Amino acid sequence: MNKLLTPEPGILIWTIVTFLALVALMKKFAWGPLLAIIDEREKHLKNEREAAEGARAEAERLKREIESQMAGLQATGRELIEKARGHAEALSAQIKTAAEEEARKIKDKTVAELAAEKERISAGLRKEVAGLSVLAAEKLLRRSIDDGVRKTVLDSFFNDLENKESARN
Repeated sequence: MNKLLTPEPGILIWTIVTFLALVALMKKFAWGPLLAIIDEREKHLKNEREAAEGARAEAERLKREIESQMAGLQATGRELIEKARGHAEALSAQIKTAAEEEARKIKDKTVAELAAEKERISAGLRKEVAGLSVLAAEKLLRRSIDDGVRKTVLDSFFNDLENKESARN
């Protein structure tokens, strides 16, 4: 048989001792530092994950805060627009009132001017009527006091009066 496949007690013991020595050396110089590095890496990843979760939570909080501020700004904007609209309506009403007051003043002035003009025309008409009355009286006195003559003279007087009024209009 083959000599390699038969166990020899001396080689077997030295193989086991060498293996155990190698395991002890590996544990002390390779596995210990390797496991320490792995643990350190694991702690580092855990810390980064916690920091990322904290940052995400902070970002969410900031997002809510910004949204709240935006809503407040929108409400303030709407309030300012409503105030501006109210001021515009008040100013519009004030301008309308001022315009109506100005129109009333112009109307009153025009009515007063028309009344003065009417009074002036009436005074002129009175003078004219008085003159015509004197003229009619003169004509009546020059002619006979006959009813037919009186009627003719008065008709003539009224026709003259109507002609003068229609000429003025």
